Amino acid sequence: MQLTRLDDIEACVFDAYGTLFDFNSAAQGARDELGEDWLRLSELWRQKQLQYTWLRGLGQHYADFWQVTGDALDFALATLRLNRPGLRARLMDLYLHLQCYPEVPQTLRRLKAGGVKLAILSNGSLPMLSAVVRNNGLEDIFDAVLSVEEVRVFKPHPSVYRLASTRLEIAPDRICFLSSNAWDAFSAKACGFRVLWCNRFGQEPERIPATPDGEIADLSTLPECLGLAGTSAGG
Repeated sequence: MQLTRLDDIEACVFDAYGTLFDFNSAAQGARDELGEDWLRLSELWRQKQLQYTWLRGLGQHYADFWQVTGDALDFALATLRLNRPGLRARLMDLYLHLQCYPEVPQTLRRLKAGGVKLAILSNGSLPMLSAVVRNNGLEDIFDAVLSVEEVRVFKPHPSVYRLASTRLEIAPDRICFLSSNAWDAFSAKACGFRVLWCNRFGQEPERIPATPDGEIADLSTLPECLGLAGTSAGG
């Protein structure tokens, strides 16, 4: 995968779930109880979670991401006939303790040491995002944690992406947006950001406007893409 170089970037804005934090780690954390069903549950849970955000957006029936996540889990548990006492509560709590991907802490600290502003822009509610950031020891990293709660509509609505440039007071073309969700990366590019698609899952490119500036397999090469190759996590 060819390294894309982006110049004049003042801030990196990250999607949360699937980009910084591994959404599979919730179901995997209950593998002792779910057994071989853990991955099927995780995939269906995530599929319905995203689908419900889009349907709620189109239907103008906003509810916060905690409710959407719970509704999606209820659907997945019922579909797979996993009706065990306490399982739902356990999985919802695990969602607040999602593990970050292995390269994330060092990458973020290298960027911060290089003077890049860092933010999260997520469908997640602020309590959900605060919990997962805190539980991964990243409280000192981010200049802003931005939730769709402010505009009461989910990605990919353009008003969500505008939050980043408005709150950071940085023009979109000076912001590098990163998401592992292809639809999110393509939609952010259509809203004027510089975009690196973190294609963790080997997806095919979307057929929607517009094409990201580049593609990376994970976040470890991000400092090099921004010309920060010599920056260490310790400063």
